[in-house]
Amino acid sequence: MIVLGAGIVGVSAAYAAQQRGLSVILLDRREPGSETSYGNSGVLSSGSILPLNKPALWSMLPKYLSNQHPALRWDPAWAVRNVGWLARFLANAIPSRTRPRADALHSLSVATLKLHREWIVQADAGHRIRETGWLKVWRSDGSAAAKAEQAFLAGYGIGSELLDRQAISALEPNLLPVYTTALLHSDTASVDSPGEVVKAYARMFAGIGGQIRQAEITAIVPEGDGWRVLLPAGELTARHVVVALGPWSADLLRPLGYQVPMAFERGYHQHFQPTLPRSLRRPIHDLEGGFVLTPMEQGIRLTTGVELTGRDAPSSFAQLDAALPLARGVLEFGEAVGEPWRGARPTLPDSLPMIGPAPRHPGLWLSFGHQHIGFTTGPASGVAIAAMIAGAAPPFDTSAFSPARYL
Repeated sequence: MIVLGAGIVGVSAAYAAQQRGLSVILLDRREPGSETSYGNSGVLSSGSILPLNKPALWSMLPKYLSNQHPALRWDPAWAVRNVGWLARFLANAIPSRTRPRADALHSLSVATLKLHREWIVQADAGHRIRETGWLKVWRSDGSAAAKAEQAFLAGYGIGSELLDRQAISALEPNLLPVYTTALLHSDTASVDSPGEVVKAYARMFAGIGGQIRQAEITAIVPEGDGWRVLLPAGELTARHVVVALGPWSADLLRPLGYQVPMAFERGYHQHFQPTLPRSLRRPIHDLEGGFVLTPMEQGIRLTTGVELTGRDAPSSFAQLDAALPLARGVLEFGEAVGEPWRGARPTLPDSLPMIGPAPRHPGLWLSFGHQHIGFTTGPASGVAIAAMIAGAAPPFDTSAFSPARYL
């Protein structure tokens, strides 16, 4: 078996399959955890189960159309080229299509958080996890929105705590008192380096006999009852191939006749020197500012909102530039560390990943499209794929994630 892609989803699939006794090669052009899985906010979220294209999106559209909102910037030329994808994305933002997707994401999240907490200890990376929750904060009166979210989460048995200005200061004493309302996702954890966590999982995979190889992947070709994976200097063969290449997955599948309706939630981050001891204890999501501040091994990481454009379009640091003065008005921190980072999160029109068999090619398995919650949901996605390949039932219902819904 060959797993293509060494982000959190691919590493998880490789490890889970190796655990089941399969002989697995994990293949990527870069080291594990070096692409999209590196650049996120490190949140292991129990509550990120409401899709981005939800009914409330309609009320936000006028603000988003101005193309000045910090949470979303979009390229008009890209929008014209992808009007079909945008129409399908918006068509899902109705109540009847929202609850079933939230149910599916909840089942995926419940399964994966248990795995993360087990694996991170087994991988000798337990020191990287923080069981301090994460904080969503409002500058203006966000009590109604916070209470609505709290009630929604409670319906799934997900714990949260509503905080006023005083309670926010007690929880995060180094934040300046600019927030009026907060919702603490108390069942959520975070890590101080998502890239290093993925690398630890990859070492754990290698420790039980898995092979990790680094090479460009030119193509995948069906042959008999198996597959050839073409490389610049040769090829590999296997009975099963898992495509877990995140935003690059569609390119590899197109020659096989699969037209994946994928868009890219591009995002940016920058690290800054912490002003010790004035730092953070957990990730902070500023809803109106459209950014997240989170303590990382490299320093304070500032992450931006979504940029909708081509995967490989030139970088635009407008959101990062806009978020930085807002962030400095919330927390004291020092100069920038290193260069800004940019990544692309793969998103399908229903905001659900593909997890399962390709519909027309036996032995081809797909696991990608996890939008902005890939780091959270990678382990359960990998375990589900490994179970299916082994002919066993996945630990949760995967029907909502079937690739056949689009392919």
